[in-house]
Amino acid sequence: MQTEKHSTGLGVYIKDMVYGANDGIITTFAVVAGAAGADLSPAVIIILGISNLLADGFSMAASNYLGTTSEHSLFKEEEKREIDEVENLPDSEKEEVREVFLNKGFSDVDTSQLVNLISKNKNFWVDFMMRYELELSMPSVGGEWKAATMTFLTFVFAGTLPLLPFIVLPVSPAQTLNASVIFTAVSLFLVGSARHFITRKNWFWSGLEMLFVGGIAAVVAYWVGYLVSNLI
Repeated sequence: MQTEKHSTGLGVYIKDMVYGANDGIITTFAVVAGAAGADLSPAVIIILGISNLLADGFSMAASNYLGTTSEHSLFKEEEKREIDEVENLPDSEKEEVREVFLNKGFSDVDTSQLVNLISKNKNFWVDFMMRYELELSMPSVGGEWKAATMTFLTFVFAGTLPLLPFIVLPVSPAQTLNASVIFTAVSLFLVGSARHFITRKNWFWSGLEMLFVGGIAAVVAYWVGYLVSNLI
């Protein structure tokens, strides 16, 4: 008998890790490209890049945490309302269950049997209404801080890569920028490919898609920096 495979450990936070890394790469390289386009010194680029890493990384992690806790609060409020309706308006709730099954293509006979079965178990009845009437799924509880931490760490780690050539390579600014472009392109492709574990899309095309989107952001940032530096 084949065993089902489910995400465990860090795999539970793969979404937070992938999107944290993606945002870290794109936003940091946007800062680097914009500063390089403005012909700023490597020291200034490093300062701007590190400031962006820490500020945006914290902001993204905080937004992740607040978003998850807000989803949980919304779910609990709607769940209370559904419990109240199941207890005090059972006939109305049964009719709503009936509509769900009829819309799914079940016959009248099967629908009646299913409604009777579901209404015998209040907890399952409430869960059913949350899922199929309100289309709300229970958000993960207790992992908010872990998800926010993973987002911050991956943001900072991945976002460091476009900045790394300016820190460690003793070459000309043009060569450093070229190295940063290569670092960024490879990083974007790898992170994009990792989205396969979430979307199940082809890893190669997922990588190219991320590389394309990040490339557009980088080109826009570079030319904005270049044009602004020539206007001022």
